[in-house]
Amino acid sequence: MRELIRTSDIVLLDVVRTLLESERIPVLLADGQMSALEGGIGAFPRRLLVPEDWAARARRLLVEAGFAAELRDG
Repeated sequence: MRELIRTSDIVLLDVVRTLLESERIPVLLADGQMSALEGGIGAFPRRLLVPEDWAARARRLLVEAGFAAELRDG
């Protein structure tokens, strides 16, 4: 799995997840349970991951959609 975004912004994660899923790119949101345990104060960001073989396509789509600044390096 390749991490594309790490953030505490649940709205951003939802928009990006919806965009990727609309293109049938598999998405995994990790660390949601940890964020819930800490009470939603944002101390533990959530991670958006895609399978390695989908990562290049997902990154390209997010750059085209204007989310380049949110992407993790790599």
